[in-house]
Amino acid sequence: MRFLLRFLSVVVLVFILPTLVSAGLWVSKDRPQRWNEANWGSSGLLPKAEASPEAAIYVFSAMTGGLKGAIASHAWIVTKDENGAYQRYDKVGWGSPIRRNHRAPDAFWYSNPPRLVAEVKGEEAKRLIPKVEAAIAGYAYGQPGGYRIYPGPNSNTFVAHVLREVPELGAVLPADAVGRDYLPDGAFYHLDEDGRDLHVSLGGLAGFSVGVRSGLEVNFLGLVAGIDVVRPGIKVPGFGTVGL
Repeated sequence: MRFLLRFLSVVVLVFILPTLVSAGLWVSKDRPQRWNEANWGSSGLLPKAEASPEAAIYVFSAMTGGLKGAIASHAWIVTKDENGAYQRYDKVGWGSPIRRNHRAPDAFWYSNPPRLVAEVKGEEAKRLIPKVEAAIAGYAYGQPGGYRIYPGPNSNTFVAHVLREVPELGAVLPADAVGRDYLPDGAFYHLDEDGRDLHVSLGGLAGFSVGVRSGLEVNFLGLVAGIDVVRPGIKVPGFGTVGL
């Protein structure tokens, strides 16, 4: 009984309390009430394709809409061949399973500005774009019906899969990317291709990640707490990574 009480105390202090505070701050601000009232246009974060001829890969994330935006974000991938156009890939729960170019590559999401998670340019991007495209094509839930908002597979499950398959991108999704810890095919663990990050998950509901990119993370019911070592910071549910 004592162990159970201590466990519940940790869950409340580490996961539940920060989430409630984040939700309170979120609802206190004026936000679009409907999707058609939100800004979905370009944020201007990326230059025009013709003004930046080099190859590039970008991973973006932005907080989503409604109350779930207090704790959850949406991620997408953008690629650009040398002298080519931007190609944006999202996994969504409506329309085509993996949507291509349904928004501007750097668009707001429910009026929330995109955050740059990863960026690779030039010759390295040229080398990695085929790997990224292969990871997108090989995603286990890319077919119609392959989407579940919680605990996954969802939009963040898709992007997290690509980041694990192409570790050279050097990033993990933000701590608020609910669904990123759902491992495809019901796997219990995944060791990244370069062996530098290990992910253990019980259906996306509980688990941990440890490694160079992940630092030390514990996930519980889609919420993530942990420590970022490479970019020193604390990962707080509802707030993402707070830099030190």
